[in-house]
Amino acid sequence: MIRTVLATTTALAGLAGVAHAACDTVSMSDVGWTDITTTTATAQHVLEGLGYEVDVKVLSVPVTFASLENDDVDVFLGNWMPAQTSAITPYLESGEIEQVNVNLEGTKYTLAVPTYTWDAGLQSYADIAEFADALDEKIYGIEPGNEGNAYLVSLTEKDAHGLGAFDVVESSEQGMLSQVRRAYESEEHVVFLGWEPHPMNANFDLKYLPGGEEFFGGEGVVHTVTRKGYSEECPNVGKLLSQMDFSLDMENRIMGEILDEGADPGEATLAWLKENPGVLDTWLDGVTTAGGEPGLDAVKAHLGL
Repeated sequence: MIRTVLATTTALAGLAGVAHAACDTVSMSDVGWTDITTTTATAQHVLEGLGYEVDVKVLSVPVTFASLENDDVDVFLGNWMPAQTSAITPYLESGEIEQVNVNLEGTKYTLAVPTYTWDAGLQSYADIAEFADALDEKIYGIEPGNEGNAYLVSLTEKDAHGLGAFDVVESSEQGMLSQVRRAYESEEHVVFLGWEPHPMNANFDLKYLPGGEEFFGGEGVVHTVTRKGYSEECPNVGKLLSQMDFSLDMENRIMGEILDEGADPGEATLAWLKENPGVLDTWLDGVTTAGGEPGLDAVKAHLGL
């Protein structure tokens, strides 16, 4: 019996050690959108200040969800809802992905046009077809595989709103915005996927089109999601994630530095944290370092505060 108890105790200690080791590195997905790059870089600064290693993988949204299901990624800070409802619902229903926090509120995500195009009469999805020639029968989307693009493609395939002759041009965020800027500077009509937070809302005078609510909804939220059971396995990181909230003002400002000024995301987020250290009090309430020491003091020291 003594040998059995000792063996059991040793085995449990070994499992605890494995679990602890699994929490030492936090694997995160960055889907290449500047807002998610911003929040991921911010979280990386904090996690590294707590003594964790951070492994950031650049993946598309569908691959991110599959990677969370397969336990290849721990955390994703960019679950935009309701826009990603169809993509993530199967994983939520199976329990393989867990939503652990609403990290941002008041978001927008749908087709947008310059205000001069709106003033010309393109004020809803139903008006796009009337501007087919002026738009060169193109709608500009973001990266291939994005679920927003897929919805727009489905509209063209079904000839919804008379969009059967339109092509959805898939590109990167930066590629799409370059096309928008060229059109905007010449006051040419253009329709594209827009969203807030994003400095595009300050750089361009925009209007968001009604008509896509069945997919994009109205104003939305962004969730922090993790692989199944992550917060239970790694409760200290889980607590941080549950408390790490962002704001539209924060993200617009940092994203402006990155996109408009060419700042490195790591440097831009570090500068913002140094200017706004008060957010750490809430984010790190009750959070320790990986070694169990007070987390707030460690992160402030790491950031040079």
